[in-house]
Amino acid sequence: MYRLETLSRASVVVIAVIATVAALDQVESLFAPVTLALVVGIVLSPISDAWEKRGYAPVWGALTSLVISLMVAALLVLVIQPVVSELSRQAPKVWNDMRSTIIDMRHMVQGIQDASDQVSEAIAPAGDAAKEKAASSDKSAMPDAADIVMLAPALLAQALIYIGTLFFFQLSRPQIYDWIAKHLAEPAQRGTTANRLRTAETRVSHYFLTITVINAGLGFLVGVAMQLIGLPNAPLWGIVAFLINYILYLGPATLVVALIFAGIAAFDGPRVILPPLIYIALNTTEGQFVTPAAIGRQMRINPLLVFFSLTFGIWLWGPLGGVVAIPLLLWALVLTDSLPEPREATMANASSES
Repeated sequence: MYRLETLSRASVVVIAVIATVAALDQVESLFAPVTLALVVGIVLSPISDAWEKRGYAPVWGALTSLVISLMVAALLVLVIQPVVSELSRQAPKVWNDMRSTIIDMRHMVQGIQDASDQVSEAIAPAGDAAKEKAASSDKSAMPDAADIVMLAPALLAQALIYIGTLFFFQLSRPQIYDWIAKHLAEPAQRGTTANRLRTAETRVSHYFLTITVINAGLGFLVGVAMQLIGLPNAPLWGIVAFLINYILYLGPATLVVALIFAGIAAFDGPRVILPPLIYIALNTTEGQFVTPAAIGRQMRINPLLVFFSLTFGIWLWGPLGGVVAIPLLLWALVLTDSLPEPREATMANASSES
């Protein structure tokens, strides 16, 4: 009987999870900008706190957070667009260089010149036809003015949802936390729940402030290194490295692939591997030494849990899901006391108890 009851509860939980995931997938256009706004509001909460500590109204902190987030979004668009355009323009050269490299490697490994020539002659027309077909499909896939006009209302609506959610969340964060504690916790635990919500917010924001400083340093070094080796648009690559490093694992992997294509497009010979190799060296140094030393062991998360969160977020909401996955995971872990308290907080509690 006990086993049957346990199985029934587990079944209800599984069904509830499946229904929740299906609902989130169906209402992506509404929940995705709302979730992004809440995550940004948590990360930027110290800005609002700083305004209030100086005696200003909460509206100033909300407006400052909103302006900063919109400026970052505009910067992201301005940075990514030239890089994508340049890679698209260099695509024919990249294709030819990669095909030549593959043929040369085949010659070195197999050592059969005649067979390699025959294979090259056999695949060359197919490759050209494939390129022409891809080019024509790309042209047909490019959105025209009518498509942009049709998408504009939906994009504008999501932008307005994001702006409104971020502004009003920053404007009324304390009241929201008190309401959650009042309605979701027992009367004796309401104060503890409200304090835990604020503690989770503070730790997440401090974590991402530290990560932002680290990512900025990484982006600066990447930009300098790419400039030294002569890669075109080196400062833009540095900014891209700074922004994309927020998406753990998948972001750096995507940038490595992009730098491989950029190296093939810009250089000839062994120099083509310099951009990805330099970035891998810098990113490995940052991930293995700088970040662990900066954030300490108390904020380290299980890599498998991080990977699953990223995979689920990207599967559910695409790139936006990958952006909000780690902040939500970290916030949930802190809120449920799944991460130990920082050393400073532990020492403060010990001194207060003594």
